[in-house]
Amino acid sequence: MTLTVLSDHQVHTLLEGLDLDELDQFRCVLAEALHEFSTNADADGLYQQPHRLTTRNSVSGATTLYMPVSGPEGVGCKGVVNILSPVGEPLGLVHASTLTAFRTALGSACLLNRRSQVKTITVFGSGTQAYWHVRLALMMRGSTIKHVNIINRRFSENASNILKSFTAIPLAVSEREGWSTAKFGILTPTFHEYDRLLKEQVRSADVIYCCTPSREDLFDASILTSREGRKKGRLIVAVGSYRPDMRELPEALLVQATKQHDGSRRHFHKHAEEAGVIVVDSLDGVLKEAGEIISAKINPNQIVELGELVMLNRLAVAESETSTPGSHTPSSSTEHDYFDSNKLSVSTLLGDPPRSPVSPPSQSRKASLHLPFRKSSSTSLDSERNKKEDSLARWLRDVKLANSKGIGTRIEGF
Repeated sequence: MTLTVLSDHQVHTLLEGLDLDELDQFRCVLAEALHEFSTNADADGLYQQPHRLTTRNSVSGATTLYMPVSGPEGVGCKGVVNILSPVGEPLGLVHASTLTAFRTALGSACLLNRRSQVKTITVFGSGTQAYWHVRLALMMRGSTIKHVNIINRRFSENASNILKSFTAIPLAVSEREGWSTAKFGILTPTFHEYDRLLKEQVRSADVIYCCTPSREDLFDASILTSREGRKKGRLIVAVGSYRPDMRELPEALLVQATKQHDGSRRHFHKHAEEAGVIVVDSLDGVLKEAGEIISAKINPNQIVELGELVMLNRLAVAESETSTPGSHTPSSSTEHDYFDSNKLSVSTLLGDPPRSPVSPPSQSRKASLHLPFRKSSSTSLDSERNKKEDSLARWLRDVKLANSKGIGTRIEGF
């Protein structure tokens, strides 16, 4: 048996070198894992993930998160990812620092995949999470991205390093991905026009990433909730809040985005939609620890797990495959395309990404279902065996990709 060992630097090198097809394979693998977690059919929970514990070292100021999880495929040690065969033989040892940030950004990329045109990205924060969120966006939508705005509380070493990281990417890579002429900038409160530029960079963004451990709103809600701010929709991803006292997004923004209207009211104005839901990785998790969700008193019916959207997309695809030619009625130009607790537009949310940013969008199909929706508990021995084999394949994909590119240390006969 050969053991493959990947350091954090080697993981970074490996993930930096992904092409679009390889990245899409990783995205689909993560979508499958989220789907299995959200549609956990076993009465006792095939996958169990208790609420995490947090400790803080008063001397170093370091915060440690303990996140236990149990599944049928195996166990692992935190800080590194141990890859074992079904009989317990070690196959790989992967440093988890970069891999963790990549995995979080990859989950966000499942939503970014829906947007074929992304011209401006604004990211709050300058750490590893911020870097990988922007990096995957460049991999996926680099040919349309023109501006990347980085907003940080101060011009720190991290802020300097994130800019250096992007400039260090070889020109051949940025040209291949289509963003070689994109402009990068960093904004801190010390700049004399900070308030004006903050408002401008938030409002002009097609995608906003919030990757900070902030305890207060990162921007004023009125920037996006005002009439001017709602002239266009945008994808907003917040990954930094992990305690009830932490928050990145203003309460008023979440309230407006999920506000329900009388069914008799019709809106034909060109602005960001309301009556939607908030997409999360874990419903139970955000209700207990996401400060902005708790503060805004968001109802569980206004939250949907990303894994459930994978399921809904599959239903839409299955419906499309079984429908007869000519039976589909195209959507009208005034038909709303949004999420709410009873109607989910999932046409391209987690499907195959468009190969060309200028290709016409696919026809939308809607699945009108009441949430939460769980798949049937009927299984077979074959399907359970396939699940275990697929799960092992997810981890082996990392090791096989590293081996194919000559990255990492391989110990023969381990």
